[in-house]
Amino acid sequence: MKCLRVFAVLVALCGAWPSPAPAAQKLTVLLDWFVNPDHGPLFVAQEKGFFRQRGLQVELIAPSNPNDPPKLVAAGKADIAVSYQQQLHLQVDQGLPLVRIATLVATPLNALVVLADSGIKSIADLKGRTVGYSIGGFETVLLKAMLARAGLALKDIRLVNVNFSLSPSLLAGKTDAVIGAFRNFELNQMALEGHPGRAFFVEENGVPPYDELILECRRKSLADPRMRAFVDALEEGVQYLVNHPDESWRLFIRGRPDLDNELNRRAWRDTLPRFALRPGALDHARYLRFAAFLQQQGMIGAPPPLDQWAVELPAAKP
Repeated sequence: MKCLRVFAVLVALCGAWPSPAPAAQKLTVLLDWFVNPDHGPLFVAQEKGFFRQRGLQVELIAPSNPNDPPKLVAAGKADIAVSYQQQLHLQVDQGLPLVRIATLVATPLNALVVLADSGIKSIADLKGRTVGYSIGGFETVLLKAMLARAGLALKDIRLVNVNFSLSPSLLAGKTDAVIGAFRNFELNQMALEGHPGRAFFVEENGVPPYDELILECRRKSLADPRMRAFVDALEEGVQYLVNHPDESWRLFIRGRPDLDNELNRRAWRDTLPRFALRPGALDHARYLRFAAFLQQQGMIGAPPPLDQWAVELPAAKP
């Protein structure tokens, strides 16, 4: 009888003892490029512990090759990739099993840029001029649509590949305009060098608006509860960033002193209103409209049903 009483006490004590907290689930996120203010909400969510509070151990990795993240995610070697909406359309057209689950930057950043004192007041003024670009394909399509809106065609300008020397080619007089410049970076860089630029925004000149930066995962991962937890933490991160931009800047550069410079501070300021406040929300018409634009431009074939490549994840189960 005494043994039974001792056993009962031990059982009761074990039941009252707190269970160890479940181990955080690892999640690998591949960035699209080196760390920059475009990634602000991700790092704020990381530094504030919003991922950890949802049981996630998130690793944010800058790629050695910016073309690799979507391919690695499609191959199951990483969980989430930061990418671009226009790239998603091309990837899906090529058969990659990728799906957009959230938006990071909800407006285009791409712009056609000229020097403010160049005398080029409108896109029509580019006739006979030299326009530089970094990457063919999508940038050329943007330029083509913008020129058409102004009554011009690609044959009316001289296209040159300047690789990634967009603003330097303008400042050196090698080009009269460049396409592919990001309005939150190149314009600030030019202003800091004493040569302000003028931007013609793509969405105001014949190109349907689109999401610049998105987050995508494998189609097989859509039912993984980590994805919903990640999107919820990201939303908390962007809300904190918008409410506390100065504190968020300090969180962003914490442990990353190389980012603490005037160009990044200006880019942070200019990117702030462009972050998606509801990153998980999906504008179906917007995505279908842009897919139709790319199909009309001959960049993709007929797109599959939207729910195969862009979704709004269901709410987490209580």
